[in-house]
Amino acid sequence: MRTIFKYALPTQDRVTFVLPKGAEILKIDVQLDQPFIWALINPEAASEERFFRVAGTGHPIEDKNLKFIDTFQMHGGDLVFHVFEVMK
Repeated sequence: MRTIFKYALPTQDRVTFVLPKGAEILKIDVQLDQPFIWALINPEAASEERFFRVAGTGHPIEDKNLKFIDTFQMHGGDLVFHVFEVMK
């Protein structure tokens, strides 16, 4: 059975998550001043590492093979971050 889990997202340039295989990222947003990733997962699936790139507006992005996931704002919109998954 699939379910939706949320994972705290650090605001650092590169983030690695261990997620169930086939996890589908649904949304990235801020809840109580903390960014989170919501994903539709099968909790019984084997795990895999997935890699993400978090970039603030105006920051250089030199990584290749990126898939855009979502954008979120913090501090009333003073900080805007864009999240990409690093594809294999």
